[in-house]
Amino acid sequence: MNNIVFLDTETIGKVDNMKLLSKLGNLETFDNTGPDQVVERCQGKEIVIVNKVQMTEALMKQLPDLKLICVAATGVNNVALNYAENNGIKVKNVAGYSTDSVAQLTFTMLLYLINKPYYYDSYVKSGAYSRSDSFTHHNEPFWELKGKRLGIIGLGTIGRQVARIAESFGMEVIFYSTTGRNNHISYKRFELDDLLKSSDVVSIHAPLNNKTRDLITYEKFKLMRPCAIILNLGRGGIINEKELARALNDNLIAAAGIDVMEHEPIHADNPMLKLFDKEKILITPHMAWASKESRELLVEKIARNIEVYQKSRLA
Repeated sequence: MNNIVFLDTETIGKVDNMKLLSKLGNLETFDNTGPDQVVERCQGKEIVIVNKVQMTEALMKQLPDLKLICVAATGVNNVALNYAENNGIKVKNVAGYSTDSVAQLTFTMLLYLINKPYYYDSYVKSGAYSRSDSFTHHNEPFWELKGKRLGIIGLGTIGRQVARIAESFGMEVIFYSTTGRNNHISYKRFELDDLLKSSDVVSIHAPLNNKTRDLITYEKFKLMRPCAIILNLGRGGIINEKELARALNDNLIAAAGIDVMEHEPIHADNPMLKLFDKEKILITPHMAWASKESRELLVEKIARNIEVYQKSRLA
C-alpha cells in the first residue's frame, strides 16, 4: 500500500469521511506543518496531501519517493509546478466542491448587510420592544433585492450559481469578465467601470492573478453608488483593503462583506478592523467554502484523485 501523509488537516476541519483516505494506503495526518517540518514528515511518502503548505522545489528535491501531490483546494500556487512536471511528480487539485457553500454565504452576507438583523435582534433582546407602544419598529431602513442590479466580477461556476440565486430574488444580473474573453447568453457583459457605476451590489468571485490584483481601488470606489454594497468571496488582494477602509469611512459606498483577505489570518492592524462605523463591514475568516457538505466532497474528490493515480500505476 502507498504511504500517504496529509500535512495540514486543520484546514479542512473534522470530516466524517476521512476514512476514505485511510483505505487507500498507510495514512499519517498532522494538524499543521511548518516549513521546517515538511521534509521530515514526507520522507518515505509516495503521496502528499496539502492545502496551504508550500511544496517548493528545494523541498521536493529532498523527497525521492514523492510521486503525487494532492492539493486539497482548487488553486495550486503553493506547488512548484515546473519542477514537479519535469521530475515526474503528478499534481492534482480539486474543483467544484464548494460552489453551493460559497453562493449560500454570499447571500448570507448580503442579506445581513441589507436587512440588519443584528440591530433588530438587539432591539428586542434589550427590552426596548417590550417597553414600546407600537407593534413594530423600523428605525434601520432596509431595501429589497427585487429590481436591483447585481454586478458579478468573475462569472465562473460560483459566479453563475450566485447569478441564478439573484434571479430568484428578482435581481438583474450583469457581469465583468476578468479575462476579457468570457461571454454568457443569459447575462449582459459590462466593462468594469460601467458595472461599478450602475450596480446596487457588486459580488466578486474571481481568482487572484496579475489582472485582478488591486482591481478595486479607491478610484474605483469613487465610481460606485453611495448606497452600493460590495462583496468579496473570490480572493484577498482583489480589493485593496486599505482603500476599502478609506472608501467606507468616506461614505463612498454603504457596506462591504469580506470573506477573503490579502493576509490570512488577518493582521491585527488591518484597517478594515478599525472603521469609524464597524457595522459597515462584515468580515468572516475565509469560511464561505467550508460547509460540512463541501468539506466532505473535498475529501471524496481527493480520494478519487488518489484512486486514479493508483490505477494508472498498475496499468
